[in-house]
Amino acid sequence: MSDLSFEQMLEGTLKTIHTGELVTGKVIDVKEDSIVLNVGYKSDGIITRDEYSQDSNLDLRTVVKVGDEMEAKVLKVNDGEGQVALSYRRLAQDRSNKRLEEAFNNKEVLKAKVVAVLDGGLSVAVEESRVFIPASLVSDSYEKNLQKYKDEEIEFVIIEFNPKRRRVIGDRKQLLVAKKQELQKELFARIRLGDVVEGTVKNVTDFGAFIDLGGADGLLHISEMSWGRTENPKKVFKSGDKVEAFIKDVSGDKIALSLKFPDKNPWLDAGVKYAIGNVVSGTVARMTDFGAFVELELGVDALLHVSQIAVEHVDKPSDVLKVGDKVEAKIVDFNEEDKKISLSVKALKLEEAAKEQEVKNEEAPSEETVTEEVKPEE
Repeated sequence: MSDLSFEQMLEGTLKTIHTGELVTGKVIDVKEDSIVLNVGYKSDGIITRDEYSQDSNLDLRTVVKVGDEMEAKVLKVNDGEGQVALSYRRLAQDRSNKRLEEAFNNKEVLKAKVVAVLDGGLSVAVEESRVFIPASLVSDSYEKNLQKYKDEEIEFVIIEFNPKRRRVIGDRKQLLVAKKQELQKELFARIRLGDVVEGTVKNVTDFGAFIDLGGADGLLHISEMSWGRTENPKKVFKSGDKVEAFIKDVSGDKIALSLKFPDKNPWLDAGVKYAIGNVVSGTVARMTDFGAFVELELGVDALLHVSQIAVEHVDKPSDVLKVGDKVEAKIVDFNEEDKKISLSVKALKLEEAAKEQEVKNEEAPSEETVTEEVKPEE
């Protein structure tokens, strides 16, 4: 008969475990903040909430149930209370760190969720590991507000991997730059002068708007925004607007755009519409000391000289007119080559007055009057 006690014989059937070892066990109890595992050792193992997940509010009963098999890492064979301290999170972290190391060595593109916006960058979760992407490496252009990336999935590469110092750095910028270079190459190979392209307004300045064409930006200069006069581009466009324009010029990597489509040129049939003698209507667009410029249509202005504003003498145009006033006048000069038109309200008024007088003259009785013959009395 054996001299060993029952306890000694029982311990002989149980496995031994060591700190740092990976063990597999069955869940025998789950509470809100802890999991108890039978790992085939003389003591049960326990995984606290902190050692299961980085989510301090997680209810473990929602993710684990009795009977589940789990793998964990041994932290302490005896946690001081007779149980084995285990960690599921550190095991997952070891595996995700290995995943990150492989991605770093292979220059692999990873895609993961942004879990936090920090001072100076983003924190991205790759399983249980965290990758820090500095603000300067988030985009290929300055990003004032990184909050828009919160909870978004983004692509990046690992450019520094040092888990001992908890330093894992990601870079999204180089992917965007590489993609833009590829799109730029495709764009310049495709476009030709005169092509109509669609883009999105990226930035608006005092001298024009930069349009993202998908691979390169095109400049829509203020002078090319309309056949008419554009005073302030910022009153016409805003970031995000969709714009359809045509390629006016390509010089190196610079693209000039225009909205002055040739078939919409108001001067194409101006010789007919604004022939000398025609009566036209327009709106006072600008005032000067010598007269007023009247917009006849978008892109066509005509000068109403101070001497032609009225039949009577006018000292200053502003004494009679203001910007926005409607004006009806007669075309007295047309220069298609220089795109100059001269108007005269005076000529129109004199002509109207002459016609009125002519009508009055036609309606007036003749100077020769017919007298009735008077018969003598009988």
